[in-house]
Amino acid sequence: MTSKNPETLALHAGWRRDSATNAVAVPIYQTTSFQFDSTEHASNLFGLRELGNIYTRIMNPTQDAFEQRIAALEGGVAALALASGQAASAFTIQNIARAGDNIVSSTDLYGGTWNLFANTLKDQGIEVRFVDPTDPEAFRRATDDRTRAYYAETLPNPKLIPFPIAEVAAIGRPLGIPLIMDNTAAPLLVRPFDHGAAIVMYSATKYIGGHGTSIGGVVIDGGNFDWEAHPARQPMLNQPDPSYHGAVWSQAVKPLGPIAYILKMRVTLLRDLGAAIAPFNSFLFLQGIETLALRMRAHSDNALAVAKYLASRKDVARVIHPSQHSGAAAERTARYLTKGMGGLCGFELAGGLDAGRKFIDSLKMFYHVANIGDARSLAIHPASTTHSQLTAAEQAATGVTPGYVRLSVGIEHIDDILADLGQALDAATA
Repeated sequence: MTSKNPETLALHAGWRRDSATNAVAVPIYQTTSFQFDSTEHASNLFGLRELGNIYTRIMNPTQDAFEQRIAALEGGVAALALASGQAASAFTIQNIARAGDNIVSSTDLYGGTWNLFANTLKDQGIEVRFVDPTDPEAFRRATDDRTRAYYAETLPNPKLIPFPIAEVAAIGRPLGIPLIMDNTAAPLLVRPFDHGAAIVMYSATKYIGGHGTSIGGVVIDGGNFDWEAHPARQPMLNQPDPSYHGAVWSQAVKPLGPIAYILKMRVTLLRDLGAAIAPFNSFLFLQGIETLALRMRAHSDNALAVAKYLASRKDVARVIHPSQHSGAAAERTARYLTKGMGGLCGFELAGGLDAGRKFIDSLKMFYHVANIGDARSLAIHPASTTHSQLTAAEQAATGVTPGYVRLSVGIEHIDDILADLGQALDAATA
């Protein structure tokens, strides 16, 4: 597939037809195991002398087609699909950091990621140091000899201020520190590898799936980071791994290409922790990818119209959308969001917490759910739901205030979207 256009890649990358039946649609390989051709074949697979199917906990042909397609769209060399976006977030860190190590993360995170980093990884002995992304140099200042990665969201929910990808990536690379980007809210709108990121991950549950049917995650390896250049900085890829007969990952996979990071994740973390994606979910994500470019355009157009409408209402105290930024945030928006500003929009009502709740309860077409990225429009009150496990100070750091309402604007007709918002706002402020 020679095209670099996402609309074409979304339909053709990584798959043409089934070799056994000539089926055009990717089959759902609903199997646990795969027959080995011989003992030599089995030995070669387990010894990584060749790649192939061993067991669906580790890989599956339906999963492989999904991974190839998302890697092509992102401009990466390989990908690993997982059971959820949370598993993807955890694996990106656990793959290169262990007890005693640390990562430096942006404060602007989804609430579930913050809790994973601040509590669960902390319990595992991995420290996460949170810094304000408005100052890229804060990442350098928080770095020490045990820092293994930088982590951020491209279009962080709920602040919706684009992260300075190129600036932070440029700080990390000379130090041997990869930048890991969660691109969940901006697929196709931003390609973090183009700006220097080393690893990209998604909650595929959101825009990639697009229809609220499946939970899944995916990690993409850019193949653009020299893991050998700083062996002391990245010991888990440059020292013998006792969990895989002493393999040194930066060396062991060289004949297979620059896939040390992602292959290690597959055959150690996925093998041992078992966060395997179901073949049927991989199939559904492939269906979602086929219309991703069309949907992202519609999401972006509708959310921009919603932001403009909310900004015109006197009962709305503040609108949070990339189009509403000024200063440095506006400059980052202009630099990174050249293909659309995404489908998320937040706002605060002048009436505060009570008005926000009344607004949610008055919606008729919008669904009140915890997800984002569905084709349908969604709304939620983060302080009492998605970010409720955070302290008040932690909520403030991520951009969640008591009266904040988050909208995931769908692809319905804009007239119907604005009508529902209008009647709910009227009811909330009556």
